[in-house]
Amino acid sequence: MKGGGSLPTKRGWRGLVVAVLGLVILSMLVPLVFLLGLHNGFHSSGYATEYQSHSSKGVGNFDALDHGNSGTKSEGDQLEHLDNLMRRLGPALSKDVLENFTKEAENGTKSRGAVQVNAEPKSDLPVLPEVLQKSDSGTNNKMVGGAVDVTVYVKDVTGGESGKSCQMEFGSYCLWSVEHKEDMKDLMVKKLKDQLFVARAYYPSIAKLPAHEKLSRELKQNIQDFERIFSETTTDSDLPLQIEKKLQKMEAAISKAKLFTVDCNNVDKKLRQILDLTEDEAHFHMKQSAFLYQLAVQTMPKSHHCLSMRLMVEYFRYPSLDMDSQVEKYVNPELHHYVIFSNNVLAASVVINSTVVHAKESSNQVFHVLTDGQNYFAMKFWFLHNSFKEATIHILNIEDLNLDFHDKKNLLHLSLSEEFRVSFRSINKPDAGQMRTEYISVFGQIHYHLPEIFHNLKKVVVLDDDVVVQQDLSPLWSLDMEGKVNGAVQYCALRLGQLTSYLGGNNFNRSSCIWMSGLNMVDLVQWREQNITEAYQQLLRSGGMRVASKSAGVLLANLLTFKDTVHPLDGLWALSGLGHNYNIDAQAIKNAAVLHYNGNMKPWLELGIPKHKKHWKKFLKQDDQFMGECNVNP
Repeated sequence: MKGGGSLPTKRGWRGLVVAVLGLVILSMLVPLVFLLGLHNGFHSSGYATEYQSHSSKGVGNFDALDHGNSGTKSEGDQLEHLDNLMRRLGPALSKDVLENFTKEAENGTKSRGAVQVNAEPKSDLPVLPEVLQKSDSGTNNKMVGGAVDVTVYVKDVTGGESGKSCQMEFGSYCLWSVEHKEDMKDLMVKKLKDQLFVARAYYPSIAKLPAHEKLSRELKQNIQDFERIFSETTTDSDLPLQIEKKLQKMEAAISKAKLFTVDCNNVDKKLRQILDLTEDEAHFHMKQSAFLYQLAVQTMPKSHHCLSMRLMVEYFRYPSLDMDSQVEKYVNPELHHYVIFSNNVLAASVVINSTVVHAKESSNQVFHVLTDGQNYFAMKFWFLHNSFKEATIHILNIEDLNLDFHDKKNLLHLSLSEEFRVSFRSINKPDAGQMRTEYISVFGQIHYHLPEIFHNLKKVVVLDDDVVVQQDLSPLWSLDMEGKVNGAVQYCALRLGQLTSYLGGNNFNRSSCIWMSGLNMVDLVQWREQNITEAYQQLLRSGGMRVASKSAGVLLANLLTFKDTVHPLDGLWALSGLGHNYNIDAQAIKNAAVLHYNGNMKPWLELGIPKHKKHWKKFLKQDDQFMGECNVNP
């Protein structure tokens, strides 16, 4: 009795143990399956994957729509993964590749792209939303600080609503892709895929017609043959020799299928599914291409990295070359002082070389190149190794400046001029459907410490490192700035009045033009008297409370700091747009004193605009031995 009484107890205990073990194993398997599912979702989608999945399922599943839904979900995961990478690399794909997330911005949710503002305009001028946050990733090229895009949709010429233009969504990548458009490859493969899609659409309906089993078998056989071909090849060169005959057989079978009355709803669903999949895949590859374009824009070319390393090594091999005997010229206010912020050896060299070549007198020219610690020694050796007539070159390391008045943590970072991609309608034709996209360049934060860095100087000319000088700049030193601080070329296609809601309730002249960096005559005496640096820092602090990103605050502070202190230079002094505009007039380029390559397509990159790059390359010292060793050929 005792033994019989204990048996149920033991069985109950064993059952409990089995149940607990089962729960433990299940708790381990579920997260593992979930993680593996996410990992697989990030792989790039393509036609071959679709064909292989269909081949494994068999022809009997052609009338199901499950594979279409799963494919769309996979591409959605991939797009989200790309968006995360884009946001980390910068305004990339800002545009260059970012979508409108107005609702997310309103709800305060985390956005995958640009933060959009859907506020109603306070006037008849378009409202511009906030800008993207600037990437912190270090690159050799000037970064685009952000994108300012109008939230409203553009009406096309037919009066219908259309989405953002390609350039607004994908930035200068669209211009580049059009200019470098290639002929479509593997036309036969694409034709075969189209025929396979159509055959799949008709097969389920034909298979339901008992009187046409022969046609049903013929379609099924052709579909299986095509799937087998696509499981082994994706290019025309790999197609079998008998592919023309197989294509003719497929076309004949499809022609027969079209003669019969079939379930139109089923065919319609299939073709719509194919269209949706194709559009999703095309948009995914568009974003992927734009992402790779932006990655190339923001990445230092390998040859440039090699050159920088070689120059650094040579500097430490010959330290005796660094004998500075021109210190007195660095602080002589009677000379012509030029300031260049750059971390690109070749870019800074071209700016100085082009300026010196066109100068009537180079002995009174002093170039102050401010760079970071990573490029300091390479810069030093390059300008010791190369001569530029009688001009004096002074290389400064931002990280070595001991300025007690300023937070050193912010000063340690070399900030080049900020660029913002702005899309807007013309003031003269505000109702026109076509949006205009331009790149606006303004000072970086380090520019606002020029009076303290050069405390002995009265005037300096600030040159961006993406400019080329074509005329003598000495007349700038006799310019009467009428008490203004910043002599700059203005861009009047965009005015402060168009940014009313973006700039807030600050007092400013609505008709004032946007000023551009690139070539700026700066009166340091007036700068100190009007305390421009303190005004900028206050605007940066107060603006940061109203805008969503640091870059937005930089643009806000730049525009308002110089709202009444800009002395407009004649438009012939500087011509902008050579880094993004293919359609600049050749005569305008010839007449301009300074060419500014603002935009993504810098002249030292392979992505640069070829017909504009020639003006930059002719001032490059291409016979330098280190350039040859590193195969530098922009």
